[in-house]
Amino acid sequence: MSFLINVVRNLLGSIIALIDIITRPPKLKRSPEVQQQVENQLKNMALYQFFACPFCIKTRRALHRLNLPMEKRSAKKGSPFREELAQQGGKIQVPCLRINENDQDTWLYDSGEIIRYLEQRFA
Repeated sequence: MSFLINVVRNLLGSIIALIDIITRPPKLKRSPEVQQQVENQLKNMALYQFFACPFCIKTRRALHRLNLPMEKRSAKKGSPFREELAQQGGKIQVPCLRINENDQDTWLYDSGEIIRYLEQRFA
């Protein structure tokens, strides 16, 4: 039964991911200097995610729209990033935005919270 649920979940997630790629919004335009400043800030952030997760897709759409080329880390089973997420973040839940400022990590676990944070900081 769980095998069938996983197959259906992955199939639906892949369809949603394909629709996302086809219907992506335009990117936010910035001057090259400002974009470089944004990209420098993004070096201290990473998005832990699953490819076919609807909440991760929602978060990636916001990253695209805000023109935030952030590192994305797959938290699938067997991935070292999954272990990192569990050990350092405290739980395996995606999407999760890891923010490192002043050598302190903050872990945001909700897609709505992540998007609000990114919009406030970068929009």
